[in-house]
Amino acid sequence: MGQDTPRDAPWVMRTYSGHSTARASNELYRNNLAKGQTGLSIAFDLPTQTGYDPDSPEAAGEVGKVGVPVAHRGHMEQLMDQIPVAEMNTSMTINATAAWLLGLYVAHAEDRGVETRLLSGTTQNDIVKEYLSRGTYIFPPGPSLRLTVDTIAYTVRHAPRWNPINVCSYHLQEAGATPVQEVAYALATAIGVLDGVRRSGKVDPSEFPAVVGRISFFVNSSVRFVEETCKMRAFTAMWDRICAERYGVDDPKLRRFRYGVQVNSLGLTEQQPENNVPRIVLESLGVTLSKNARARAMQLPAWNEALGLPRPWDQQWSLRIQQILAFETDLLEYGDIFEGSTVIETKTAELIEAAGAELADVEALGGAFAAIDELKARLVRSQSERVRRIETGEQRVVGVNCFTETAPSPLTGDGEIENILKVDHRIEAEQIADVERWRAGRDQAAVRQALDALKKVAEDDGPGANIMEATIALAHAGGTTGEWAGALRQVFGEFRAPTGVGGGVGHRGDELGPLVARTRALAARTGGPPRLLVAKPGLDGHSNGAEQIAVAARDAGFEVIYQGIRLTPAQIVAAARDEDVDIVGLSILSGSHMELVPDILDRLRIAGVGAAVVVGGIIPPDDAEVLRGKGVSSVYTPKDYSFAHIMEDLVALAERQRAATPA
Repeated sequence: MGQDTPRDAPWVMRTYSGHSTARASNELYRNNLAKGQTGLSIAFDLPTQTGYDPDSPEAAGEVGKVGVPVAHRGHMEQLMDQIPVAEMNTSMTINATAAWLLGLYVAHAEDRGVETRLLSGTTQNDIVKEYLSRGTYIFPPGPSLRLTVDTIAYTVRHAPRWNPINVCSYHLQEAGATPVQEVAYALATAIGVLDGVRRSGKVDPSEFPAVVGRISFFVNSSVRFVEETCKMRAFTAMWDRICAERYGVDDPKLRRFRYGVQVNSLGLTEQQPENNVPRIVLESLGVTLSKNARARAMQLPAWNEALGLPRPWDQQWSLRIQQILAFETDLLEYGDIFEGSTVIETKTAELIEAAGAELADVEALGGAFAAIDELKARLVRSQSERVRRIETGEQRVVGVNCFTETAPSPLTGDGEIENILKVDHRIEAEQIADVERWRAGRDQAAVRQALDALKKVAEDDGPGANIMEATIALAHAGGTTGEWAGALRQVFGEFRAPTGVGGGVGHRGDELGPLVARTRALAARTGGPPRLLVAKPGLDGHSNGAEQIAVAARDAGFEVIYQGIRLTPAQIVAAARDEDVDIVGLSILSGSHMELVPDILDRLRIAGVGAAVVVGGIIPPDDAEVLRGKGVSSVYTPKDYSFAHIMEDLVALAERQRAATPA
């Protein structure tokens, strides 16, 4: 390429962020934009994602922890204060409540006098991956698909620059998907959504190519960047063929595989966390090196996300990685550097063939929405195999199972993790007071009328019924997140996704053989196998760790009770009592451990349940000490990667529990 040839434009650069309050998050966004970020990526807290207001009992301990709470139009105004929505590209990681958050965004723009057609951005809106991996679903598959279809039908007519769905293979990889599964299941989801749009009659056939053109994807990229490059080339080729052959889209621009990316968080390590920086850099190569399959937007995790919530400086470091790659290297000065590479072409062809076979299998099962149980079981099996390879050393992870010797890190000090952001515990009370003031100051009759209209349109899924208009009207009237979701819960009901644990295979026969002998001996002495309750309290839906503990414990000879995600403390205590368990294992990754764990401990004591309690999650050392002081037997964090060692601890704990319990 000659020196006078212009460089390609870089991708949209984002950092995934939001915490505490809308005002605090707005300050963070404006600072990030001033540092050179070119788009917003909003992280919402778990109550917002699962349709609860801050004062809902289900939201206790979760408000503002892993994202920003947005309960009403006033919060959206605070969140976007001094940010030009007509010019900004805003990505919102929101799924079950995607229609509502888009409604708030549209209502806010209208209040500012901004035409909806000027809005640019994305609502993630992929509910299948919520069932399979991330856990912030609310409604059953049918109604969830209807909400997605309505969002698509609305945006294609009123907000043509908006991406109404980001089909997310990212979270599938985090749940253990192989590259083949990641490609196949994401494409199956996109097909399921587009077929749903076509069946609905809500989009005219002449508009359908535009619908296809607005489908976007959100992918993952692991440190195996050669394989990831081929995966993205396979994605691109397969999507082009699907659009042309299945949907008859003639315009190549509308068949383009448009995707954003966050690189792999699953591989970030608590041990030697400084190693995460080169991991993040290398992972970004897999989605940028190939011009013909390059990401259109990218956000990178921070080096210390395995330790806790990153600070603004940590996010700035990740932004600088993108800027150095785009502006200091010569990456954007050339065409596709892999054209003609036999290695890349061969690997890409292999992935296309294997992913095509997997996709055909999903289609034979009725498609992604119908095959959720089977796909979940396959992902749990894949994750079990990944964990086994790391435990045995077959898959090497520097600083974890090899090259573990290290000098003291200047980034993490003397072992006390002080370089993470902690959300003030008073935020929750402030947000509860805020939403109470909001409700008191609005026109109650207008809200009731808007809610009635929303329920009425939800009950009618005819071609002329679209939930978006009623949703935007409720946002203008002053409705709240909990009220919107509550009205639709009355019409649609709620859903419990499969756990996939029944199909999990740990393949730990050799490692766990001695433990199986001990659990069998314990069962012979005491009248039954040790019993472990694996429980996820609160709204945290990231269940990978809990599922793998359940699989490993079953392989070790435990009788395992695992009832899935989003259990209340009362439900957990009732299960521990009714199932007469020896150990209660709590999994919390949302930062709400200091609120939820003591509550559960107190309830167990009141109920007379003498089970030991262990906790796993992203828990700083000082918090772990407090929890142990309150009666927790053990605390496990991402550094405890050996499930065999965890099982050894749990078997010993069960033996002590049985010995201390009168026959």
